[in-house]
Amino acid sequence: MQKLNADVLVVGGGTGGTAAAIQAARRGVKTILVSEFSWLGGMLTSAGVTAPDGNELTAFQTGIWGAFLRELEQRQSEGLDNAWVSFFTYEPRIGTEIFADWVKALPNLQWIQGETPEKVLRNVDRILGVEFQTVKIEAKITIDATELGDLLELGNIPYRWGWELQSEFNEPSAPIEQNELTQTYPVQAPTWVVVMRDFGESKAPEIPKPVNYDRAKFENAWTKYGAEAFLNYGRLPGDRFMINWPISGNDYGEGVERLLNRETRSNFHQEAKDHSFSFAHFIQSQLGTRYGLAEDTFPTGALAIHPYYRESRRLIGITTLREQDLLPKGRVAPLPFQVEAIGCEYAENFCQSIAIGNYANDHHYPSGDIPLKPKSIRWGGRWTGTPFTIPYTCLVPQSIDNFLVCEKNISVTHMANGATRLQPVVLGIGQAAGMAAALCIKQNCQPRELDVRSLQLALITDPSAPAAIFPLHNLSPSHPEWQYWQRYYIDHPESYPNSGECPATSRIQPPSATAQLFSGIFECKAVQDYTLTSIDKPEQKWSIVTVQAEINTQLQQTQSGQLLSGFGKYNQSGNWILVEALNTNSLH
Repeated sequence: MQKLNADVLVVGGGTGGTAAAIQAARRGVKTILVSEFSWLGGMLTSAGVTAPDGNELTAFQTGIWGAFLRELEQRQSEGLDNAWVSFFTYEPRIGTEIFADWVKALPNLQWIQGETPEKVLRNVDRILGVEFQTVKIEAKITIDATELGDLLELGNIPYRWGWELQSEFNEPSAPIEQNELTQTYPVQAPTWVVVMRDFGESKAPEIPKPVNYDRAKFENAWTKYGAEAFLNYGRLPGDRFMINWPISGNDYGEGVERLLNRETRSNFHQEAKDHSFSFAHFIQSQLGTRYGLAEDTFPTGALAIHPYYRESRRLIGITTLREQDLLPKGRVAPLPFQVEAIGCEYAENFCQSIAIGNYANDHHYPSGDIPLKPKSIRWGGRWTGTPFTIPYTCLVPQSIDNFLVCEKNISVTHMANGATRLQPVVLGIGQAAGMAAALCIKQNCQPRELDVRSLQLALITDPSAPAAIFPLHNLSPSHPEWQYWQRYYIDHPESYPNSGECPATSRIQPPSATAQLFSGIFECKAVQDYTLTSIDKPEQKWSIVTVQAEINTQLQQTQSGQLLSGFGKYNQSGNWILVEALNTNSLH
């Protein structure tokens, strides 16, 4: 067996692990990234969820997440405005090429493919490294970035799996007692994404009917939406469709506890694959043979390389992020000040924020939705999630040294996981974990001893991908005052505004080169609910949305009935115009 040494070992090449390895290596430490698959990126690529949710506002497009979006815009000529579930959809292969190129550009980052962890090397309460099938790697800091928190199990590191009752963390939406739902689905259902294609006038190859095909499971899939809206939910370039549909679709959670055991995991995987192929067969049988499998999407064909896992084992960390930590206090969630552990190095009462997210609390169970405390707000003409922050201590075990986590395995409750599991926030968590690991090497300290302020400063001043640690609706990363206000709230977290807006100078950005001219009669139907009616074709109405703070303010000040013109991007699937600039003459 080959033996290697590293400063930082990242196990898992998914969304968080890829970001962690890149950031640690960019900070100058010797890093080894070990992935099971030949594609990097996890949810964003190999799991096929190429319609990211959350952090869509320009102000939240920071760090490696923002850099990824800008690179996608450069490489995908068809643009990112294709579907209605997200402002960004792209070909999976383009996404994985971006991550691979970033990794190859770092000479101190070694990427080992095709290996999974077999044994965690541990001496009392210190993690020393990991043993794989053909290589044994010792490292000063090991990061668990596996999809299911496998190092937690292998290393005997305390973790949670399943629901917490309301009595444990006082979460408003948690169940009072165990019930049929909590016992049947201890975690959210994974989805094995499949990509389909519109073959047009050509006839697509027939999708075989799986052995256990049950048509009744899918009959209500698009009843409330219609077939066209259903397909356009995850429309990709090239007349392709990401099939990741929760309503009588391809979410699969039967016997999900089998994922905890490597011997039974493959059985679950096969059933989940068959379920997705059954759904694809149903789609073709209902909508016609012009729709078939896009077999050239992944190395594995039309089916993603691995499932989209929404939840995993979850570390018991110094701090546990709860549902109430994500709920609005004004237009933002409260900053993470308090530390639960007593006697640890974090005795001071200061802000620990190291990553931001803003998605709604979205839970997936095959039996349907569950009631949750609302955490969405109207902004930019549409619904978005209340911004929240991830504390550093969610990444750190209570008593284990040389170890961090950075995927869906952070210290978070089952309830809060519905908002923290999304791709952009996991990229941010991964970037913070990689930076923290590198700083621990530089400062010769344990993760729990790390000065969080030094981590925060390193993230916002990173030369390659500066990352926001405070959500500020009105401050885009290109704003000249962006770093000033991020720094200010590190030193004055008590001044962080409940509105989520800092007193920065207003700044109008020019539209992108691909934006198109639009004009029509503006109407404000309700608070943050706008439409534009074409003058030439009164029957044609578009929703008006934006991700830019200045445009959001201008739209709020616009009166119904007036002519509105500007530049934006038309999205046929969502029937909206994503506004990038307004003609100020039309606002008066």
